Amino acid sequence: MGMTARVLAVDAGNSKTDVAVVAADGTVLATARGGGFRPPAVGVEAAMDTLAEAVEQAFTAAGVSRVEHVSACLANADFPVEEETLASALHTRAWGTTVEVRNDTFAILRAGVTQPRGVAVVCGAGINCVGMRPDGRTARFPALGRISGDWGGGWGLAEEALWHAARAEDGRGGPTALAHTLPGHFGLPTMYALIEALHMEDLPGTRRHELTPVLFATAAAGDPLARAIVDRLADEVVTMATVALTRLDLLEEETPVLLGGGVLAARHPQLTDGIRDLLMSRAPKAVPRVVTASPVLGAALLGLDRVGAGAEVQERVRTHFAS
Repeated sequence: MGMTARVLAVDAGNSKTDVAVVAADGTVLATARGGGFRPPAVGVEAAMDTLAEAVEQAFTAAGVSRVEHVSACLANADFPVEEETLASALHTRAWGTTVEVRNDTFAILRAGVTQPRGVAVVCGAGINCVGMRPDGRTARFPALGRISGDWGGGWGLAEEALWHAARAEDGRGGPTALAHTLPGHFGLPTMYALIEALHMEDLPGTRRHELTPVLFATAAAGDPLARAIVDRLADEVVTMATVALTRLDLLEEETPVLLGGGVLAARHPQLTDGIRDLLMSRAPKAVPRVVTASPVLGAALLGLDRVGAGAEVQERVRTHFAS
């Protein structure tokens, strides 16, 4: 076997898994991609088997059989008890001497900052926010949807748009162009037809998320109700970020606030400007920016933080993923 690798970095999301094997000097020895990581749907062992395919592929390509430290940022690791369960499952696989499991939102945060310090709000299918300080303190939310007080992931936005459009068409609510643009997206004449198609499953429920971009396009075209939903999302993003900054005593220091996930990375002008303006008034020291760096880079940097790697080593990893 070749050189020992320092870190196995894992970024495992609901739809795909990325892994990277990093040497002591920061050279990325190998990367691999695998399927989605969904313990709630398939069970922890089956989810780990999916992960193992990508890890073994990367280990083979890197010429190593194990690493010093496994840094795993995993979807569905929302509570400490879930992190512990997943960490012990990773220990059992014996890929590394030490293991650290974090929620996958931390990977996006760490990918976007040079020091382990800042706040990230991620809005993809759901919405989540985490924050961290170099002293190890973190801020986070359970991020399970409505039962944990969340509003505004892509899935929730589509549902909100449908609700208003249905009411606009039948007269229970005020008028909105969404009553035409949402069914129009699927080539249907009315909201009634769209509701029926979703209910009868002529349209698979999974296609609902396609309505989120339609909502933003309708807002951009000037529809007041669609614009109000986008404004509410900007408010929600800033509320989460401000709470995390407050918990970490970072309101008074210049701190990056990273915006990630499909909905925020799309850089809709109304949403981006709304977030910037609200941050200016509630957290004026915050520095917002969209993060597009690969989350597996964040998992690697968190691992290198843990093993005490220097800035030069971290920079080498960052350069690899930037190219």
